[in-house]
Amino acid sequence: MRVAVTGGTGFVGRHIVQHLVSLGHTVRALVRDPRRLPPPFAATPALEIVPGDLSDVRALAGLVQGMNAVIHLVGIIAEHGRATFEAVHVRGTAAAVEAAQNAGVPRFVHMSAIGPRPDRSATAYHRSKWEGEEIVRRSGIGHAILRPTIINGPESEPIGRLVRLHRYLPLVPVFGDGSFPLQPIWIGDVAQAFARAANQAEIRGTFEIGGPAVIAFEAFVRTIGQVSGHPRPLVHLPLPLVRLMARAGDPLGPRAPITSDQLQMLVEGSVAPVNAIETVFKVQPLGFEEGLQRFLKNRTRG
Repeated sequence: MRVAVTGGTGFVGRHIVQHLVSLGHTVRALVRDPRRLPPPFAATPALEIVPGDLSDVRALAGLVQGMNAVIHLVGIIAEHGRATFEAVHVRGTAAAVEAAQNAGVPRFVHMSAIGPRPDRSATAYHRSKWEGEEIVRRSGIGHAILRPTIINGPESEPIGRLVRLHRYLPLVPVFGDGSFPLQPIWIGDVAQAFARAANQAEIRGTFEIGGPAVIAFEAFVRTIGQVSGHPRPLVHLPLPLVRLMARAGDPLGPRAPITSDQLQMLVEGSVAPVNAIETVFKVQPLGFEEGLQRFLKNRTRG
């Protein structure tokens, strides 16, 4: 199978690309700056690089030409400059879909998120993700839309930030009562699900995928400290105070510790009530602590 991938050098994309290559598929990846490729990419002969981004019509046409499937992963968690939710999640998705339509690609796999909806009460992130999904659903291309819960893996920025807090602070903050539900899914399981969605035309529709268990945010924070080898006492911060801090950090965009949108999404939770990881994608999901053990244990000790 020949698969075109957007967002292939990101956290999720790197694992999906490597998994596709390990299965014997040929991958063509759209890369903004080929000079800054991660080392594994440069050493992978089954991977073809197409320089460009989602605003480059010619690059997109070259990316998808002759492909059996497109996996569209490009996304942002905070706006910065021209990288707005509208530009990336809506116009970027529309550009990728149009290129696939023009090239006659029969399969389109789209990465969304838990909780997208058009409601005014939703975050701008969630509204833009919903619009992106709608573009894919209306495309006429055979498609699968995957909505992963919070992803556990070595390049996870939220997990990395909590590891650093446990290492360097005497107390680690927990927002509110810490009861917000999370269902972390292992990055390797996400990669398997996307590969199967690209390769199996009968997988069609919108699917939530999550890990095997739901845990509270407080347990999530505590487990990261324990597995990293630097467990700290937890201190609860009142939600109104955290909301003020988040609003103050909003202008920083991706550099903010947490934005108002990200806080709202955390409070809403990240769970998959109808979890398709086993029933549809036939993946036995890895537990949260076991996943952490694979990349955190002993790494931060000393």
